[in-house]
Amino acid sequence: MANRRFAVHEIRHILARMRLGESDREIAKARLMGRDKAAKLRRLADERGWLDKASPLPDNEIIEGIVRRDSPVQSAQSLVLPYAEQVLAWHRQGIQATTIHDALIRTHGFAGSYDSVKRFLRRQKKEGPPATVMLDHKLGEVAQVDFGSGPKIVDLATGEVQDTWVFVMTLAWSRHQYAEIVWNQKVETWLGCHRRAFEFFGGVPTKVVIDNAKCAITKACYYDPEVQRSYAEIAEGYGFLISACPPRDPQKKGIVESGVKYIKNNFMPLRDFRDLTDANRQLQEWVMSTAGNRIHGTTRERPLTRFAETERHFLKALPDVPPEIVAWAGAKLHGNCHVQYEKAYYSAPFGLVHMHLMLRVGEKTVQIFHEQKLVAVHPRQRRPGAKSTVAEHMPPEAQAYLMHDPQWCLQKAEKIGPMCLELVDQLFASRVLDNLRAAQGVLQLHKKYGGKRLDAACRRALEHGTPLYRAVKTILEKGLDMEIEVPRPSLLSETYRGRGRFCRNIREMLQ
Repeated sequence: MANRRFAVHEIRHILARMRLGESDREIAKARLMGRDKAAKLRRLADERGWLDKASPLPDNEIIEGIVRRDSPVQSAQSLVLPYAEQVLAWHRQGIQATTIHDALIRTHGFAGSYDSVKRFLRRQKKEGPPATVMLDHKLGEVAQVDFGSGPKIVDLATGEVQDTWVFVMTLAWSRHQYAEIVWNQKVETWLGCHRRAFEFFGGVPTKVVIDNAKCAITKACYYDPEVQRSYAEIAEGYGFLISACPPRDPQKKGIVESGVKYIKNNFMPLRDFRDLTDANRQLQEWVMSTAGNRIHGTTRERPLTRFAETERHFLKALPDVPPEIVAWAGAKLHGNCHVQYEKAYYSAPFGLVHMHLMLRVGEKTVQIFHEQKLVAVHPRQRRPGAKSTVAEHMPPEAQAYLMHDPQWCLQKAEKIGPMCLELVDQLFASRVLDNLRAAQGVLQLHKKYGGKRLDAACRRALEHGTPLYRAVKTILEKGLDMEIEVPRPSLLSETYRGRGRFCRNIREMLQ
């Protein structure tokens, strides 16, 4: 009780008892104030004439001003007060109390202890947050949206226990809310929850108040926030305005903040969820029963009743065709002529390699834009590592390699001539090398030398046992395909008959 701070009404009561003639001992015995403090207060009151019964006691403001300033009853003044402005500025910047204390000693020769700095900062916190204004919302005007941490649920696809999030949209007038448990806070999830919330309410509010989540606001700013392109499109499609709260000011959407806390404290505890579907089923039942039929602490009415009887009639009608849920993402076209989105690959024209492209990702398609021009359309790939490739997007040499497969090469060689077909067939018969490029190269020689010369060159290469691209090319370059070959002697043919190519009969050689 030695350091107790007395309220003004307590001091006024003690002064009244002193005016009635009670001693300091009697006041202390009544446990109103210690004898020493009572004696000091009596001296102060006697100097001011407050103990004279003929004159009334002054107002509380006068008593407080004099007692707090002059009486030893007040607490000691903080040694930090001369530097209060600087200390508070440092504290708002997030600087720790120990660092502030060291800085005061170093720059101002501060004589107080570290505890005095802590006490001073603690008193500032006790002053409480600044006063706020209770807003009155019109019917169907505002819905507030927020994410909160959800329960841990088993993912049936992987068998692992994962964290979840709770999406909450609350109508500001009726306090009726839509809630859904989701796996993530991706743009597609955010937009899908909006669509399902509007369908749940059967209408669209005029304005949606949000915080600065990345799925909605790409750049938070007090005056000029930048809205996620996908969110802007769905807002235009449904016809509502996006109202982003100022950075670090969640009180601007206090209604939905309270709704999230209400779900965390009243729905999640002591419940078991088999999977995400079961969790959302229980949540919807709870919203339409317990949450919707409670007496709200502010409106003093049931949210579901206020909504069903009044507010739902003031919401905007849903569009005949709901806007498509798409996600916009930037991507760079890699050297392999593909962009990557969510571990899947999509091709784009090779002339745009290393350029920045924009992807418009829908539920079924992926559109690729370059400077507002549509350059590619692909079916949406869901499996990680999947690839969607358009052959025309590849460079010419790659297109030729992919399109001129072995079957095409054999058909082309057959049109040129039997010798060309036989040489190409031998190239593909190799068990070691993939000779597709070699076969394509041989057939390319047709453009320069014609089919007749190419077939003759293939014949000569086959006769010399060199069915190779470089052999055919050399024969054509040197014109060897046009030379008339001299018939070989019959002896030579007899020499090689029935034996290996370079194996000769010694008796015939010696004759």
